[in-house]
Amino acid sequence: MNRPLLFLDVDGPLNPYAAQPERRPLRVWLHPGHGRSLLRLGYELCWATTWMGDANRWIAPVIGLPELPFVDFGDALLQERPDGVHWKTGPLVEYAQGRPFAWVDDEQSDPDQAYVAAHHPGPGLLHHVNPRIGLREDDFRTLTEFAQSPATPPTTG
Repeated sequence: MNRPLLFLDVDGPLNPYAAQPERRPLRVWLHPGHGRSLLRLGYELCWATTWMGDANRWIAPVIGLPELPFVDFGDALLQERPDGVHWKTGPLVEYAQGRPFAWVDDEQSDPDQAYVAAHHPGPGLLHHVNPRIGLREDDFRTLTEFAQSPATPPTTG
């Protein structure tokens, strides 16, 4: 069985942009230890960000991650949906293809939870991260617990 997927957003979870007193120009504040902590979680990591492949060039090296696959959002990129479901949600469910996944972001809501419950047959955790503070120890604990939960098949490889 494959490891569960961990979909990573950049702005908010890894770059706590909302902590900045001024958002223009957008500065990127990254924690150099986050990569090591993420790699220890036992997930297959995947970018789920508007940065898409650029996250491998600008984010991964700074926080100590190898090059990661990324979800290509294509035409869905930043397109609002009338049902209130985030524009990332459908593409992430499609990318997961039924595999257990956790999605770390600062923009999920109840419609996203409902969409995942209705369209994804495997376990899914939509984990909200405060964009003012980014990923913290409590977030890593939650992700570890999900990966080790009875509903999530044991990881190998």
